Amino acid sequence: MKNKIKLVFPLFFALLMTGNFETNAQGIVKPATAGFDVAQQNIKHGSIDTITYASATVGTNRKALVYTPPGYSKSKKYPVLYLLHGIGGDEKEWLNGGKPQVILDNLYAQGKLVPMIVVMPNGRAMKDDRATGNVMAPDKVAAFATFEQDLLNDLIPFIEKNYPAITKRESRAVAGLSMGGGQALNFGLGNLDKFAWVGSFSPAPNTRKPEELVPDAEKTKKQLKLLFISCGASDGLLSFSQRTHNYLEEKKVPHIYFIEPGGHDFKIWKNGLYMFSQLIFKPVDTSTFAKYTGMGMNAAPAEN
Repeated sequence: MKNKIKLVFPLFFALLMTGNFETNAQGIVKPATAGFDVAQQNIKHGSIDTITYASATVGTNRKALVYTPPGYSKSKKYPVLYLLHGIGGDEKEWLNGGKPQVILDNLYAQGKLVPMIVVMPNGRAMKDDRATGNVMAPDKVAAFATFEQDLLNDLIPFIEKNYPAITKRESRAVAGLSMGGGQALNFGLGNLDKFAWVGSFSPAPNTRKPEELVPDAEKTKKQLKLLFISCGASDGLLSFSQRTHNYLEEKKVPHIYFIEPGGHDFKIWKNGLYMFSQLIFKPVDTSTFAKYTGMGMNAAPAEN
């Protein structure tokens, strides 16, 4: 009996230190409730800075916003979330319409997030990347595809050189709204050697066909930590989320599919960020994923 005790206790402490307990796996994250995006004065706040990086892809200097969490220290190492905007926006769209710093600050105050750096770039990779004129012009639409190389070859290396970012794929996430949601699926699932966490809120028609996103289901299952897709039930672009979800179900690729009342707007996108941010960079329990399907239709909507 004494020998058994000697063997059990070292194993117990080894599991404790590595976090290899089922109970540590991520549980259900509920949709946002009223006040989730209202600034609180009596809590600690993160910071938002504008950075400029040289883009060899575009041949010019480009701008991005960087949110660092409350208590940020250069002596610590952080995972990074790359958060992408829509076709009519730029690096400031999330800041102006989505209050990401408020949502994240409030979640940090509740102890619900792993401390992370959030990068909000301009996903229109062209020399004149302003959201002006006809944002649907062919050259501007093409620039959203070009951003894949700018992100991988220029922006990520800049962030990892200038910020205390963890450089492993397991510590990189990409998410976005609308056009950025399509980019997140395309770039994230297309580069699983770079990203392990992918979030898509109301993905737009730029989203590649499911069989192109996931040509090898078994490989995707092994590499992907989390795929989160959300959309409004009344969104005219819902079919792009639905076809991806149907294909993933057919191929038995674990993912969260969250449909809630609403259209194509920041109500949906803010809730997407609220939920996705709580799930990433933590142990994952894929057995909970199916419980999200239909859950949003029964939840009380959060106020904007």
